[in-house]
Amino acid sequence: MSRSWLARSAKHLLRGSKSIALSSQRFFKEAFEAHGWRTAPLRKFAHEYRKSLTKSAGLNAVVELADELFRGPISEEKNFAVFLLEPSPTKLGDSEFRLFDEWLDRVSNWSDHDGLTMYLLGPMMAALPERARCVRKWVRSRNLWRRRASAVSLIRGIRRGMFWKEAQEVAKELLADEDIMVQKGLGWMLREAAKQDATRTTPFLVSIRERATRLVLRTACETLNSTQKKRILA
Repeated sequence: MSRSWLARSAKHLLRGSKSIALSSQRFFKEAFEAHGWRTAPLRKFAHEYRKSLTKSAGLNAVVELADELFRGPISEEKNFAVFLLEPSPTKLGDSEFRLFDEWLDRVSNWSDHDGLTMYLLGPMMAALPERARCVRKWVRSRNLWRRRASAVSLIRGIRRGMFWKEAQEVAKELLADEDIMVQKGLGWMLREAAKQDATRTTPFLVSIRERATRLVLRTACETLNSTQKKRILA
């Protein structure tokens, strides 16, 4: 059973609704290609497909298929690739982590990016915290999706009380970044940090408020109480 045959078969099965594909474009400023799937049924289908393929050919075949699908321009194919491997972060090792690092160079929009970082890279960092060292390289990359990944990939660990040191380092590096997708990712990371530990995060937000954009600060403050928000946004 060849990887290319599996990829062709999966792409055929992923044909969806033309109307959904057309309506999806409004969420993206980039050129966007889609088959026309809603997220929930696509995830359910991917998990069912994964079980069948794992039973017949093993997890390595699932990884190879996902790698093939994440190469193309179609949004659902990349999301399907992520959903195939989403249940397996503790079963995947450093070689797969390096592979997913390479996938960042194939990202073309925020949907590709956020699926990859939130469901694969982030959980694998939380499972083995030493992997988070890579964000120090990503944060200085010319690739905007790698810079966004330096923040967003930490979120899964931050929700568990991890990676506060890394989060502060990344935030200081990204404060001057002019790309709005990077700024949104930074604000998202800081919001999750504030939600996890407001007492620790609030003084940090105060310390960066003169350099941070209004977008970052407002996003970061979303879960804080009115007194904390006034202290940061005043």
